[in-house]
Amino acid sequence: MSTTAQELPFLDRYFEISARGSTLVRELRGGLATFFTMAYIVVLNPLILGSAEDSTGAKLSIPQVAAATALVAGVMTVFMGIYGRFPLALAAGLGVNVIVAKDIASQMTWADAMGLVVIEGILIGILVLSGLRTAIFHSVPGQLKIAIGVGIGLFLALIGFVDSGFVMRVPDVAGTTVPVGMGFNGVIITWPGMVFAIGLLATIVMLARKVRGAILLGIVGTTILAIIVEAIAKAGPSGPGGNPHGWGLNVPSWPDKVVGVPDLSLLGNFNLVGGFKAAGAAVALVFVFVLMLSDFFDTMGTMVAVGEEAGPDGKLISEDGMPPRSKEILIVDSVAAAAGGAASVSSNTSYIESAAGVGEGARTGLASVVTGVLFLLAMFLSPLVTVVPFEAAATALVIVGFLMMTGVRQIDWTDYEIAIPAFFTIILMPFTYSITNGIGGGVITFVLIKAAKGKARDVHPLLWGVAALFVLYFLRGVITELI
Repeated sequence: MSTTAQELPFLDRYFEISARGSTLVRELRGGLATFFTMAYIVVLNPLILGSAEDSTGAKLSIPQVAAATALVAGVMTVFMGIYGRFPLALAAGLGVNVIVAKDIASQMTWADAMGLVVIEGILIGILVLSGLRTAIFHSVPGQLKIAIGVGIGLFLALIGFVDSGFVMRVPDVAGTTVPVGMGFNGVIITWPGMVFAIGLLATIVMLARKVRGAILLGIVGTTILAIIVEAIAKAGPSGPGGNPHGWGLNVPSWPDKVVGVPDLSLLGNFNLVGGFKAAGAAVALVFVFVLMLSDFFDTMGTMVAVGEEAGPDGKLISEDGMPPRSKEILIVDSVAAAAGGAASVSSNTSYIESAAGVGEGARTGLASVVTGVLFLLAMFLSPLVTVVPFEAAATALVIVGFLMMTGVRQIDWTDYEIAIPAFFTIILMPFTYSITNGIGGGVITFVLIKAAKGKARDVHPLLWGVAALFVLYFLRGVITELI
């Protein structure tokens, strides 16, 4: 008992638990909530990378990618908690891993492709240490930063609805008038869809009644319901070769075994110069640029959005609109990008799902330590990670999306000079399934409107450079073909 009494003051002092209005229990609960909303990446990242072939026809081992994914996510998230002291978790970046798997690896070996990811992480780190990365984000107007958080909230909600199967792509057949619809053929007739709807409604009720741990209780309760429903209905998996009425990604049933030995053979399997030889210097540089731009703005938008989720009393956003220790946060993120490449799991980046933990009360890096330790345990307990289906974790994403949406009231919608860029920032994120696209659309329209109204001097010089880079980013397909 005396040991605990001596340790708690140190934890409180180091992580500033009391100073940020939190408690040890809230940090633990927040860390759990973040992990459960992110645990899918241990399964999904291996499926994305493992299903693609490099230029030689080789494929990555799915079990090896799964083990390395959990390892890097765990180490980097613990690093974020201890060094960045911010409730932000990291893992292999969705979107970035698709670029690596579909665009980059097809033109070189896996080792060459991962070498480009390592180079991208190193370059991002140099920008952080030089102060340029923070300076660029400071050049973005305050209301546009708020719009980034709102857009990410809508993006999260859409991810939740899509992952749960509540929103589905409408088959491309004659007479189709909409690209997406509700459920299967416009109606929810699946057991997984019903479980998600019940879990979401239960979480909404708990949130409205201000039940502590509502988001985490929603995930756990929905998972239990899913296991019971699957045991009775035998819905099975969805996807190619599976039942279109089945569960997304994970079938919620108790695994045959709980513990597995991880295979970490992929660590260190990268080549820094191979990509330039295989694809040519120009093409390799374009790939590095695309990776950099995605990581550069995704993380900065994510950390601000997560900080704003805590509200004004959470003390996670300073007067300058940035989180405390933002330089340390960005250093961890750049190291994580390089570490992901070095482990052959693609660039690791900060996850907006961390907002689920903040929604549960997390305010400090201790929550990240909890999340990171759970990822490390997931290397050995990977069968347990597969118990939670998308339909259960998605309830948290929808609720957090609502919470982040509330910031929209801080935008002056009567001022078109900021309202139009804010609109494009918000709407492009869910509609294009990309945080970077939303930020790019907002920055370009902001600069364009200012210039058209003769107010070019009101635009920060750095923002002109960012807008130019985003134009190149959106034209990268044409540029790549020309090269």
